[in-house]
Amino acid sequence: MEIIGLIIAGAIIGALARLFMPGRQPVGVLITIILGIVGVLIGYWLAGLLGVEATSGIDWIRWIISIVVAAVLIGVYIAMTGRRRTV
Repeated sequence: MEIIGLIIAGAIIGALARLFMPGRQPVGVLITIILGIVGVLIGYWLAGLLGVEATSGIDWIRWIISIVVAAVLIGVYIAMTGRRRTV
């Protein structure tokens, strides 16, 4: 069940990261999910380092950190693959 939850969280985080990035990104759904999963894992790790890994209620700080990390990863992926944004 944890793997399915991680895939769902990665899809949500990846989609939100792409939503907050300007313009269109030439990134497929599978890459978005993979980068979202990596963003979730790194985001939760960074939240642990910052001491905000356990908050009461919804963990907004961990989600925001994960979205920012996923957006950076998508930007790096686009830069490394040489794909151009279409405006």
